[in-house]
Amino acid sequence: MYTLHYAPDNASLIVRLVLDGAGIPYRTALVNRAIRQQDSIAYRALNPTGLIPTLETPQGPIAESGAILLWLADLHRLGPVPGDPDRPVFLQWLFFLSNTVHADLRQIFYPHQYVPADARAAHAEIMAARMLRHFGLLDTAAARHPRLFAAGKPLGVYTAILTRWSALYPMDGPRWFRLSEFPALADLAQAQEARVETPVVARAEGLGPHPFTRPEHPNPPEGSVL
Repeated sequence: MYTLHYAPDNASLIVRLVLDGAGIPYRTALVNRAIRQQDSIAYRALNPTGLIPTLETPQGPIAESGAILLWLADLHRLGPVPGDPDRPVFLQWLFFLSNTVHADLRQIFYPHQYVPADARAAHAEIMAARMLRHFGLLDTAAARHPRLFAAGKPLGVYTAILTRWSALYPMDGPRWFRLSEFPALADLAQAQEARVETPVVARAEGLGPHPFTRPEHPNPPEGSVL
């Protein structure tokens, strides 16, 4: 049994949908960001960076979304195993999602961590253009490798969630992403929404009835805190 340390509509959502989609048993442990629980001694003992998610496993805790997904994919055969001809492609796009796309999106969400206040507008414009190029590459990859980018699979789930966040955040920033401009990603979002685990997870994290095709800002159920 795994324990997923999560917060609603955080990167833990990627891992949660993959676990649910594969029917892998796990329990959840809320990390209350309102009281900075991610900075507590107990949580930092599991994940020294204080980031979310952390997955507790029988072999010990593991952090970093890409690392968790790769570990689960190999252990539970959720992606190409070593020796499979598709393995290099799978690794390339998993690391691109984790190290490049997700990391660049964080710069749009948290500009104060990267640039001074008087540079944030220009920085947002530069990063939005960069993100649109990333999504163009992902749209082509999803069309070319539909099995790897399938709904419910690590690459598909990760990509769909990044499109969700790009449509919603930052709440007070300009809207720069339109899912309709990326047909393969729009099909992926629709397919992920149609899977049986998606409404279950959406209800648990307050994501609304159409978390990928018509995303709304989360309204977490009582007891959970963004």
